[in-house]
Amino acid sequence: MPNPAAGRFGRLGWLWLSLLVLVLDQASKFYFEGALSLYQQIVVIPDYFSWTLAYNTGAAFSFLADSSGWQRWLFALIALVVSGVLVVWLKRLGRNETWLAVALALVLGGALGNLYDRIVLGHVVDFILVHWQNRWYFPAFNLADSAITVGAVMLALDMFKSKKSGEPVHD
Repeated sequence: MPNPAAGRFGRLGWLWLSLLVLVLDQASKFYFEGALSLYQQIVVIPDYFSWTLAYNTGAAFSFLADSSGWQRWLFALIALVVSGVLVVWLKRLGRNETWLAVALALVLGGALGNLYDRIVLGHVVDFILVHWQNRWYFPAFNLADSAITVGAVMLALDMFKSKKSGEPVHD
């Protein structure tokens, strides 16, 4: 049942944040695809941070990337279902649930950014490379992945809200 305190459209105004994440994600991917060749690295902070161009046909950390192609549509379907759930969840939020609305909007924007890549390109474009010297490399990622991660951390923190007062700690 919708939250009466949320108004007719709940917190759907936060979809503008999702759209901003989507636009910034796609613009950055477009830029780096034009500026770099595949696996080329541009060192930004020696031994720690570089720009690179990589394509991921799998999910996080290249999970199932070596599969025959079916995973593209599985991950696209998952992203569509999750996106639908996030929109409904946003719509049902109350006016005082800003922290949660931001978290959901970030996850939604990131999911849509990677969904676009997966459906249109057949792979997700990654360009951020965090590493330590030449010994350890975190898998390349993008702005959509960053928005999903920040949103997920915010969702996790929201679970620790104060139950005594009934008010979220972070609003």
